[in-house]
Amino acid sequence: MLKRLDWYIIKKFIGTYIFAILLIISISIVFDFNENMAKFATNHAPWRAIIFDYYANFVPYFANLFSPLFVFIAVIFFTSKMAGNSEIIAILASGVSFRRLMRPYLLSAALIAVINFFLGAYVIPSGNIVRQNFETIYKSKKKNTSAQNITLQVGPGVIANIQQYDNNTKRGYGFSLYKFEQKKLVSQMSANVIQYDTISDVRYQWHVTNYKIRTLKGLREKIETGASMDTLVMMEPMDLVYNKGQQEQFTSPELLRYISKQQERGSTNVVQYEVEYHKRIATSFASFILTIIGASLSARKRKGGMGLSLGIGLALSFAYILLQTVSATFATQANLPAMLAAWMPNMLYVFIAYFCYRQAPN
Repeated sequence: MLKRLDWYIIKKFIGTYIFAILLIISISIVFDFNENMAKFATNHAPWRAIIFDYYANFVPYFANLFSPLFVFIAVIFFTSKMAGNSEIIAILASGVSFRRLMRPYLLSAALIAVINFFLGAYVIPSGNIVRQNFETIYKSKKKNTSAQNITLQVGPGVIANIQQYDNNTKRGYGFSLYKFEQKKLVSQMSANVIQYDTISDVRYQWHVTNYKIRTLKGLREKIETGASMDTLVMMEPMDLVYNKGQQEQFTSPELLRYISKQQERGSTNVVQYEVEYHKRIATSFASFILTIIGASLSARKRKGGMGLSLGIGLALSFAYILLQTVSATFATQANLPAMLAAWMPNMLYVFIAYFCYRQAPN
């Protein structure tokens, strides 16, 4: 059961955490608005869209993204204040061990981790779609709208190739579809133009123009040509063009399904999606690690107050965020496994947390 001490620390932890979010995010909004005010005015962004489409989704996205930083700041801030008021000394002197003292810290970290994971995995992705669409329209953020020489497996033994694809018109040029059975080509369809049917009630509906179908049976070959026809090809426009931040628009179950589908097709453009999936889980666990480090660093009463603890804590938290970014870059550029890239900061900081915990006052 939770004691009075536990509730006292939990209230301080959660209260300081929320205060840190409100303070830092408010400052971020001011700087972001000042930087983008000219773009908003130039592109005639309505105030309703700025407030509800952009900033209403900007706040939860960045609050969740930098949650480990807010946890670290909150723990160091209120724990250093408690240590400065000799509260930590009194608690330890009353017979409470430092290990027992960490219980309300970890309970608070668990609550924050669960909320962050739920928001990041299920709620925030839908808001990211609205926010990124706003950025494309009103911040003149360039979007990748074309691709060339696309080859992917769209079914068992079925390979599709598009020489050039334009995502604005959902149209591809130089389309070929190959079907293999027991490693032998049995049919090939080629078309000058392939157009995705955006109003069809059926998924994967495409319209081909100037097509030719070759059917091979032994030494015999049957050729069929036509001006146009509708056909089902198991691919969608989102499978053909990748935009930066696109993986942030998927919920975690959708990410898993998309990764599995792309891997079955033989696509190699899934690293960003794998890193995003594992990063959501790893970031949640970071709350525990950074809580232990923060409490261990700031629980000792020091001459001069919380300045040293706060400085060390900020340096470690910014180093964690930097390492998280660098490891994700290694995954995409240096073929580092996505799971290892996402968990690398946590793996390193576990040792730092253990060292700090061993040096904590008892």
